[in-house]
Amino acid sequence: MKQWTRSDTIALAFQLCATCHGSGLRIGRRGGINPCNCVLRAVFRICYNRFRFCVTKEKHLSRATLEYGTGGKDRRYLWSRKDEEYIADFFLVSKRTLSEPEWQVFRFHFLLGADWKLCCRRLAVDRGNFFHMVYRIEQKLGRTFRELEPYALFPLDDYFHGALHPEPHDPLPGPPAAENGHSAHLVIPIRAQAAPPVVEIPEERAA
Repeated sequence: MKQWTRSDTIALAFQLCATCHGSGLRIGRRGGINPCNCVLRAVFRICYNRFRFCVTKEKHLSRATLEYGTGGKDRRYLWSRKDEEYIADFFLVSKRTLSEPEWQVFRFHFLLGADWKLCCRRLAVDRGNFFHMVYRIEQKLGRTFRELEPYALFPLDDYFHGALHPEPHDPLPGPPAAENGHSAHLVIPIRAQAAPPVVEIPEERAA
């Protein structure tokens, strides 16, 4: 389970929050440090806005990216379409996380864009219960999007641009082993040394 720190929450926290007072962290019932609900809702809204952007953007703007594969014994480069993958992950993770009543509210309100009046009439709930459920959905999914393993949906930069670098090959050989107590470093000059100039000495004339 991923740990939450002040560095993760302070930029997302609501400054006027009466629970965390802008720090983004709160003390849980068992004494642990937990993210505040205002942070979880902020995480969900960031992911949700990116989901809407990916759905509504022109399809010709989407592109395939080359990534380094992480699964299996034989690692290799793979082509992926990040926008389409994010849409699918957002949808499937949300459906797997929410209960059936929460999923109905999520589907009508967040996916289909129905306002609270239409949702209350369609789902036969009053306004107060509807908004309480909306806040609960945002908090639950915000936590899930951040703590999802092995690949979380948040932060977005890690999801879309977190390219993994391939592992280095066999290390370069080190210097030769020392012999007779002397270091045997091999030094190769960058340029070959020029041969010393040849100076001709004239012969002495006979007296």
